[in-house]
Amino acid sequence: MPANPPTILALDFDGVLCDGLLEYFQAAWRTYCQIWTPADTTPPAELAPIFYRLRPVIETGWEMPVLIRALVLGVPEEKILLEWQTIAPQLLLEEGLQPSDTGRQLDRLRDEWIATDVADWLSYHRFYPGVIERLRHLLQLPVRLVIITTKEGRFVRQLLQEQDIELPDACIFGKEVQRPKHFILRELLQTPADEPSIWFVEDRLKTLQIVQQQPDLTQVRLFLADWGYNTAVEREAAGATPHINLLSLSQFSQEFAAWP
Repeated sequence: MPANPPTILALDFDGVLCDGLLEYFQAAWRTYCQIWTPADTTPPAELAPIFYRLRPVIETGWEMPVLIRALVLGVPEEKILLEWQTIAPQLLLEEGLQPSDTGRQLDRLRDEWIATDVADWLSYHRFYPGVIERLRHLLQLPVRLVIITTKEGRFVRQLLQEQDIELPDACIFGKEVQRPKHFILRELLQTPADEPSIWFVEDRLKTLQIVQQQPDLTQVRLFLADWGYNTAVEREAAGATPHINLLSLSQFSQEFAAWP
């Protein structure tokens, strides 16, 4: 049981607060169709479930349509799970594409989707059970709530506003800040306060391990969201790793004293 509550609670967005798997697939497929122009723009029925299972390999948005491309080309699931960080850039190289171009195309598609039918776009997102109520409660506490995500901040803001949750711009660190998450945590530690205490909830074990490797971030408490986009192997590894706490959704919804 933690001795003292945090003064800053840093949360990832996708996979911690919001389940965007349905939107991920739709955006990825539509972007794939724009880039590779398949003859049939209706996705194969079996494609979405495989994409959902493989979602944990994706770190940033540009990889989403590339994952679709890999599946269409018949790259086995097992190979993608083990070698995605090699497969993705190699695929782009073979296709003569750049990650920045693919990412911009994905963001542009999302912007157009929101501009033409925001209700439809919002309908593809689901906040995890109890999360919105927990966020509203946290906003009443003497804790600074920040979101650190690889999603564009404007998309995060749109989804939260739909739930009547307003966070200051300075509390949302999206892809546009162009800094790794451990850099942002380092900046937060320099917040004018008496020894700020930071707790960081993330669904990617690799991200937490990178934070753990920073000598100046050892005081940041780390939590792996076991309901997010991670695998059973990663959850087992987190449970066996000192200083990385496996957090359940029910614990997240409780007071800090109930957290591991």
